[in-house]
Amino acid sequence: MFFVDTLEIEGLGNRSYLAGGPGAALVVDPPRDIEQVIAAAARRGVRIALVGETHLHNDYVTGGLELARVTGARYLVPTGASVAFARTPVADGDTFPVDEHLVLRAIATPGHTPHHTSYVLEADGRAVAAFTGGSLLIGAVGRPDLVEPRLTERLARAQHASAHRLAEELDDEVPVLPTHGFGSFCSSSQAEGNATTIGQERGTNHALTRDVDTFVAEMLAGLDDVPAYYAHMGPANAAGPAPVDLTPPVPADAKEIADRLAAGEWVVDLRGRVAFARGHVAGSFNFEGEGKLATYLAWLIPWGKPVTLLAGTPGEITSAQRELARVGIDRPAAAATGDPAGWVRTGEDLVSFPRARFADLAEVRERGERVVVLDVRRDAERAEGYVNGSVHIPIHQLPGRIGEVPDGVVWVHCAGGMRAAIAASLLDAAGRDVVAVDDGFTAATAAGLTLTWPDHAG
Repeated sequence: MFFVDTLEIEGLGNRSYLAGGPGAALVVDPPRDIEQVIAAAARRGVRIALVGETHLHNDYVTGGLELARVTGARYLVPTGASVAFARTPVADGDTFPVDEHLVLRAIATPGHTPHHTSYVLEADGRAVAAFTGGSLLIGAVGRPDLVEPRLTERLARAQHASAHRLAEELDDEVPVLPTHGFGSFCSSSQAEGNATTIGQERGTNHALTRDVDTFVAEMLAGLDDVPAYYAHMGPANAAGPAPVDLTPPVPADAKEIADRLAAGEWVVDLRGRVAFARGHVAGSFNFEGEGKLATYLAWLIPWGKPVTLLAGTPGEITSAQRELARVGIDRPAAAATGDPAGWVRTGEDLVSFPRARFADLAEVRERGERVVVLDVRRDAERAEGYVNGSVHIPIHQLPGRIGEVPDGVVWVHCAGGMRAAIAASLLDAAGRDVVAVDDGFTAATAAGLTLTWPDHAG
């Protein structure tokens, strides 16, 4: 008898796993906020005996060290990972008892990192689950370019070999349980579907259907941008993350909000983009709490800059605080909730900007009005087609390039509206007249806007 529970870390596009038998269990790649892991084990009535890392993570701060300390579990870390804390180093072929009839076996699967290790859960000697971390994903593999540029091609070739090793050593019916691939930028491409097996991947995954040279060439050509905060995650995990502090931040009144803005700190409004556009504190930025908050705020904010959070309810602050702690943005400087009118000082007003659809943009252009169309999608997205005459500055570059946006009213768009809202708030805070296009990019053609494809430009 065994079980495998999946713990979704939705904001970051990752998964963690609790797996074991009637009395004891293991945890693979836990998030920094370990309470949910402990609660999952309590629901199962099992003791956490092992905590395993598949690799030193580049996209989030791990909770593994703290979880092992709190539970008394053995902390398994690949032997090739250079860390500053006591752990059980794991080498290829090592085995660890989990519970009666259950054993965990390590398989070296370098590629996502040089030391990457997958773990196979075996019941009475038969593989029943493969925890593949950033190695074999659903229809993809973990990207090989997050460690060191000089290693990228070598690691891409290692990914191909590691995927083949897993496919050769494991039966078709073995479930593949990756950490990345559900929206994480650690994946070389995004997963289609929610579950997979070795057999399914054998027939569809490019790492298993392409020869190594073709696979490597395609992968390297398709690599997307790397979030800037990734540079801070590996060192934090190697040093040994401190326990997370999720106690409520200090309440901020209107004066403190104004003072923090005047000091150049970031004030982040977590409300939905419709509410933000309707009325917000001048100078504040809009990162929706329901969007990919941690990814985009951590990507754009100067690392270490104090941040004050604004939201409708204390619960929304708590949720955001938890998500931000997962990427090392600890302890908001302050927070405010309730009616936004209370976030500005007496005699001051909230400010606003309009929202629109692509059809509105088409009408404006048809009338001959001169406007700036700003596309904040990533390079890979723009390569699939863009509005003719639009200016392109990817959202993660915009804070440092606002001065490059041409004069005039700026109609800013992305692929769906969330990033356009962020960009509109950045431009609005900089004093620009802005219109946020809150629309799916597929509507651009239907609205009559002319699209250009890079290969056909000029």
